[in-house]
Amino acid sequence: MTELDSPHSDNRPVAIITGAGGGLGRTFATALANAGWRIAAFGRTPSTLEQTISGLRTGGVDEKEHIAVPCDIADVQAVAKAFATVTEHFGRLDLLVNNAGVPGPTGELDSIAVDEFEHTIATNLRGTFLCTQQAFAWMKNHGGGRIINNGSIAAHSPRAGTAAYAASKAAVASLSVSTSLDGRPYGITCTELDIGNARTELLGSFTGSEPMFDAAEAATMLVAAASLPANVSVDQLTVTAAGMPYLGRG
Repeated sequence: MTELDSPHSDNRPVAIITGAGGGLGRTFATALANAGWRIAAFGRTPSTLEQTISGLRTGGVDEKEHIAVPCDIADVQAVAKAFATVTEHFGRLDLLVNNAGVPGPTGELDSIAVDEFEHTIATNLRGTFLCTQQAFAWMKNHGGGRIINNGSIAAHSPRAGTAAYAASKAAVASLSVSTSLDGRPYGITCTELDIGNARTELLGSFTGSEPMFDAAEAATMLVAAASLPANVSVDQLTVTAAGMPYLGRG
């Protein structure tokens, strides 16, 4: 990881963001691009990825500065191909933001359909693992890098009726620690970014009338963590709407 260079330098760092077609992923992409990063936007829908990328471009900017990479992150071959596309295009990879996720089914345990549970795990955990594996392999051989996992406060303090989502995010929290441990010899750090009640167009039905906060504030925290010197790691970071039921809930 290097310090951010001039916005017009070919040496500017590169970030892959999964789930970048909207919601927090698009917000993260915008904030990182504004901070001088070049963006590879991953997602399943080409049209929404192109909307994200178009929003990052300004007059006179090279169209190859940011790229859209359609990818199903639960597909092993698709993920390998997508990462190869990015590293061949930019020649570097400094940051992976594992943001893609689904809210999963809601309801008591005995009401959850097994296929819905498996879909939640496939996206939230398997997809995060596959992307982390590819990024780790590249960073291991190229001087290190940073991985940030969009976790959830549900990993540590879940709501009732959200077993699939909470279980997937608890597993991501554990994966984050394993990534940090395995990455120590290679200069690879991993941050678990737990976000509670950030307002986006994709926010699910969990929150009801609870306090919310602007997702751009979560992106500010992500950019700060991503831009730290390589010898500084933020292992876990929690940002929530003030007053939301998190501390003490169970």
